[in-house]
Amino acid sequence: MDKELKFAVIGGGSWATAIVKMLTENLNEVGWYMRSAYALEHLKRQQHNPNYLSSVEFKMDQLILTNDINEAVTYADYLIFAIPSAFLHTELQKLTASLEDKVIFSAIKGIVPETGLIVGEHFHDVYKIPFDNIGVITGPCHAEEVALERLSYLTIASNDEAKAKIVAKNLSSEYIKCKVSDDIIGTEYAAVLKNIYSVAAGIAHGLGYGDNFQSVLMSNAIREMKRFIKKIHKMKRNINDSAYLGDLLVTGYSIFSRNRMFGNMIGKGYTVKSAQMEMNMVAEGYYAAKTAYELDATSSTRTPIIDAVHDILYENKNPKKVFKKLTDKLD
Repeated sequence: MDKELKFAVIGGGSWATAIVKMLTENLNEVGWYMRSAYALEHLKRQQHNPNYLSSVEFKMDQLILTNDINEAVTYADYLIFAIPSAFLHTELQKLTASLEDKVIFSAIKGIVPETGLIVGEHFHDVYKIPFDNIGVITGPCHAEEVALERLSYLTIASNDEAKAKIVAKNLSSEYIKCKVSDDIIGTEYAAVLKNIYSVAAGIAHGLGYGDNFQSVLMSNAIREMKRFIKKIHKMKRNINDSAYLGDLLVTGYSIFSRNRMFGNMIGKGYTVKSAQMEMNMVAEGYYAAKTAYELDATSSTRTPIIDAVHDILYENKNPKKVFKKLTDKLD
């Protein structure tokens, strides 16, 4: 029965492009919404996304392309959202088509600024989507390596295991291996937090800290993540699984990590605004740092790394001085 299900990807960036590539390995037809009419027309003519992962060529007879989000929503049974969390609210305001009975999987690794919620909770609270119809797609997986067809791993989380398996089946290929999880809240928060820790790793690199310190920073980050997620959603989970520790490591160390790149620029002396202007991709860790800091303020969880990143990005504190204090809080 799942062979008859229709999938659509919402987003035009690198991760959206990578997910469309994965789906076309298994499906005869994939819906794809991207906001830019220019990018859409270029894709139709040249068979690749002009702005992201341009080396990936698509067969046009496999794609149902549109720059109307309502057409994509109407077309598909399963919707995979892969747009920056900062833009999700604006995109969803365009909706007139119903989300009722749609299965929504988030590949967004951020918090919706307007509500302060992770994406799954946002869809549940604002659009009344049942949690059984909501899922999360997490790494460790960089879009650039998907484009190169390098072996990568995904975790597909949902309260409904059958739906998670359907998504996993349609994303799997010779170079993509998927596992399913029922920790929808924990995996999504982990995907948010690892971006903050990646910004921290970038700041450290920009300040001149070496590999020895980076290893201590990542070791402390995974323990901090465990404390934070446990406070938000207590359940049995192994924080050393790929969806948590693996995703943290690849985002903290990879040359493809936009959050690390953003942090590196901050460490080298860029202002937040100038770093954002120079990058042509959104660093989710910037937005996540504010919301995670505010969430943590209501609890007694010890989160020195989140606090440090927040103070640098939002309190305009000197990165060198903040990290000097941070080094005394790590072990």
